[in-house]
Amino acid sequence: MTEQRTALITGANRGLGRAVAVELHDRGLRVVVTARDAAAAEESAACLGVGVRACVLDVTDPESVKRAREEIGPVDALVSNAGVLLDIGSDPLSVPLDVVERTFAVNFVGAWRVAQAFVPDMVRAGWGRVVFVSSGTGSFHNGLFTGSPGYSVSKTALNGLTQMLAAQTKDTGVLVNAVNPGPTRTRMMPDAARTADEAARDIADAVLLPDGGPTGTFRRAELVFDW
Repeated sequence: MTEQRTALITGANRGLGRAVAVELHDRGLRVVVTARDAAAAEESAACLGVGVRACVLDVTDPESVKRAREEIGPVDALVSNAGVLLDIGSDPLSVPLDVVERTFAVNFVGAWRVAQAFVPDMVRAGWGRVVFVSSGTGSFHNGLFTGSPGYSVSKTALNGLTQMLAAQTKDTGVLVNAVNPGPTRTRMMPDAARTADEAARDIADAVLLPDGGPTGTFRRAELVFDW
């Protein structure tokens, strides 16, 4: 890239989101760290280094997203990382549906809401990268994981959104892809073998895809998965 691009990461105050912010900052992007809590966002940004901005953004709150867009302005890349896993160990026949609704509010509707706020600017600018952090638990090819049904189906829906937005932005210079980082060691999955730093590199690679690169894919590094 010939100019410094700006990347916004949701849920970037810890875990995978913070690791992505570090990786993109190290690769020369101007990074905006967002989180629901102002102090958490500020602390994370301060730890990353010079030039990193912090902003409050709650993906479930339309007014919060609107304020963030007004404060930050247009960005070149969006990493939609904010997510929750609330129903591990349940099953489709007994999971409380209010838990499913809360899961969808963050993992799917929240991601869509933030995309509506920031992607139109990318289309107008003729350049942009959108990366949704998804999961193999939501893949029809793998078979949806029934042990966290709300989470799994929310990621299936997110994969569908990836394909729709990729089709909508085709030939505009905007690339929209989903990354399956695999089980990653974070607060959500403390026993996973893969580190957040390792997964963050795959997400950063999707942010830095070249012009004319793939769009509408489900990927990890150069590996492309079936939906």
